[in-house]
Amino acid sequence: MLRDGLTDTARRQLLRGMGALPLLSALGAERALAASPARIVSLGGALTEVVYLLGAQGQLVGTDTTSLFPEAALKTAKVGYMRQLSAEGLLSLRPDAVVGTTEAGPPVVLDQVRSAGVRVELVKADHTWDEVQRKVATVGRVAGREREAQALQADLDAQWAAVQQLVAASSRRPRAIFILSHGGSPMVAGTGTAADALMRFAGATNAITQFAGYRPLTAEAMASAAPEVLLNSTQGIEALGGETAFWQRPELALTPAFRRKALVAMEASHLLGFGPRLPGAVRELHTRTQAITA
Repeated sequence: MLRDGLTDTARRQLLRGMGALPLLSALGAERALAASPARIVSLGGALTEVVYLLGAQGQLVGTDTTSLFPEAALKTAKVGYMRQLSAEGLLSLRPDAVVGTTEAGPPVVLDQVRSAGVRVELVKADHTWDEVQRKVATVGRVAGREREAQALQADLDAQWAAVQQLVAASSRRPRAIFILSHGGSPMVAGTGTAADALMRFAGATNAITQFAGYRPLTAEAMASAAPEVLLNSTQGIEALGGETAFWQRPELALTPAFRRKALVAMEASHLLGFGPRLPGAVRELHTRTQAITA
């Protein structure tokens, strides 16, 4: 062993290899760049959760304000709300890649980020299990963790199959309304929303089918919808002043849910995130809605 730590054999091999350096230097530099950890900004709580589950949090340099889980995500640099981004805020973090859904924007901002040479990957948001699968695969590809992504997806698919069997075994489909009340006047979820899809996955029936998206609902319309159970996020209940204040709203007194005080509230990103925690969210929502309407 020589003083520089190399054996005679190793030194001879190294010297022989150095002869090929002029031919391989460019290729080696390219491979080193490709293998270096990508600096990733995640736009959306579900995508951020996937980053952590794949063990790629060391590559995460920023997240949006919906990235609340796991707790470590709260300490990441924030780029604002995923629908109200600025190119300056995103580019200030010097990302190699920005990962989001088609709900992220404005589009002109993402175009500016692309023009700056940053890779932008957007996952189609359609409130399906396929969306969750696309999120896992996309993060795995961007972070260079395809193998981990495949293992994670296999586990999630098994969880999803199990919860689907649970829901299918229940014959009751309680009528439900999801109320969005994080700010401003409360609105209810119609068709084509994440809440509508979640209710169906959990074995409930959305009592609001006359419109798509979110709209305020009058007391008369609330009465005719006749929900057996009301759904909200814990943040929405807090914004209304707590559960006692929630039930004091006059339009709710006209519903069957009011008589039982049938309310199910869950943390917003867990309830509507459509990420790796979706099987657990569906299981919890199904179990609680079935119990509270029995």
